[in-house]
Formats: sequence, C-alpha cells, structure tokens
Amino acid sequence: MAIEYLKQEDSESIAYLKQDGSEPGIVWLGGFKSDMMGTKAEALDVWAVERGRTYLRFDYFGHGQSSGDFRAGTISRWRDDALNVLDRLCTGPQILVGSSMGGWIAILAALARPNKVKALLLLAPAPDFTEALMWAEMPDEVRHQIMEMGEWERPSAYGEEPYPITRKLIEDGRKNLLLGEPIALSCPVRILQGMEDPDVPWQHAMKLVERIKGKPTITLVKHGDHRLSTPEDLTRMRNALDGLFSEI
Repeated sequence: MAIEYLKQEDSESIAYLKQDGSEPGIVWLGGFKSDMMGTKAEALDVWAVERGRTYLRFDYFGHGQSSGDFRAGTISRWRDDALNVLDRLCTGPQILVGSSMGGWIAILAALARPNKVKALLLLAPAPDFTEALMWAEMPDEVRHQIMEMGEWERPSAYGEEPYPITRKLIEDGRKNLLLGEPIALSCPVRILQGMEDPDVPWQHAMKLVERIKGKPTITLVKHGDHRLSTPEDLTRMRNALDGLFSEI
C-alpha cells in the first residue's frame, strides 16, 4: 500500500495507510516518538488481512512521515490528529489499539467519540505520562531547565537521538490528565502490561484499571518489557483483539 496524506486545516499533513475490509475497523495509535511502521503495527496489518478487517494506521504530527516539528507537538495536538482520522477517514464503529502514549490518546479519543469507538486494546498504556512518569521523576535541575529554557533532551533507550521534552508538552499534558478522577468509559477495555516495563510500571496500569468505570480487564506479562513485541506478546495482542470482536 502507498502512503496517503490527510491535509489539516493548518496545512499540515497526517501520513496514513489504510486497508479496506469489514467493520468494525481497527485504528492503530502509536507511542511517543514512534511511527506506524513498528513491529506491532505491522503485525496488526497481517492480522487484519487474515480476518478481512479494515485497518488504519497513521503518524501523529511531527512523527514518522507526517509533517510538522516534533518539538511543537502536544498531547492535545496528537489527540486532535486521532479525532481527525476517526472523523474523516473511518466509517462505522472502530476498535482503537493504543501503545504507550497511544493508550492515553486512545482513551481521550474514546471519551470524545463514544458512539464511534466500540472498544479499546491498550498495550503498556501511559496516560498522564508527562506528569506522573516524567515530571514527578525529574530532578529539580531538569525541571528548572524545562521551565526556563523551554526544553530538555531526555536520553532514549530506543534510539541514538534523545527525546526533546518541552515546557509546552508538560503544560499541555496537565490539561489532559485522566487518573485523578473516574474515567467514564463504558466500552470494553483490554490492557496488556509487562511487569518488567522500565518506562510504564505495571502499578501505573493498575491505577488506570481502578479509574475506568466499566469492566476493564488487564493481563500482566511477568517478563514483559515496554515494547511487548516478542512473538508471544504479538500472539497475546492478536488473541485479545479476537476476544474483543467476539464481545462487541
């Protein structure tokens, strides 16, 4: 499939790949600084072909093949990217599959489009990560640099280049926090979480389970890491999706 582009009102473009099939469809929501060509996103493509399902994956603003400066990105901007994709590229009900930050985006999108989103599959979900998993863990000198200089480059365990953490990202994240109150999700929610995840502790995922008002279920993978991309992890992801389709 050739990459297509969805033009935004501000002339930025969202890069996406769409495979046609039956509904409900699947929408992939990737993580912070990741793109739609990762292992899990590719595995979902194979799963969708085998089952004849519509499948759409895309890159947020400033990610992958999409336009924009990553440093100018925020949770609100990336949430709006997801909503634009749902509104303009997806017909009928959808299941959102969100990985890491994509789990946060998926929940925000489901709350904004409850009639469109029929279920969520969240992989190492990281709601509130800017505040609970970054800001709360930063030493004072890093916080000072972000607030005074506007940016700090965080070393990455997944690539050579560091991740720029901007003041704008931190401050906007506070407008989208979820874990401080009940989360009014009534659709089915399935969570896969590694217990050896260095980025999103499994206890963080349990807080999410406690906050969701419906009946979420969580699978803890004892030796699972953050990526959850081993063959066994990919099988769990596919099985979880099969289970959701049998439920909705």
